[in-house]
Amino acid sequence: MKAIKISLLAMTLGLMSFSVVPTHKNPIEKVTPPSAVIWKAEAIEVGQIPQGTPRTIEFEFKNTSDKSVIITNVKPACGCTTSDYSKEPIAPGKSGFVKAIYNAAALGSFTKTVTVTTNVEETPKVLTFKGTVVAKS
Repeated sequence: MKAIKISLLAMTLGLMSFSVVPTHKNPIEKVTPPSAVIWKAEAIEVGQIPQGTPRTIEFEFKNTSDKSVIITNVKPACGCTTSDYSKEPIAPGKSGFVKAIYNAAALGSFTKTVTVTTNVEETPKVLTFKGTVVAKS
């Protein structure tokens, strides 16, 4: 019985030696290029909004790339928000906008998002606005 245990232990240790993980990592790191679209603000605090009074929140951006920026999609996170945005291509060095129009129907605190996709960014940008809807005086 002792011989079987020793044999199993030796076999286990022998097999473990084949699963050696290299101690060095690949020295090549992915460098993220600077963003072609620079937002004036990615999050906006709108404060208090009277209930039932729609509020327009405007997010401005500047095109810092060497080609025109086209907004390909703007998607509010819920049905309580609609959107508008620069429809024409934004030339290098010029500015554009994305507007979120919040309907302010429900009382209380809120945090809403609008997701913006462009032709020059791989990852969509999520813009956030928050505040509190208060009863109308």
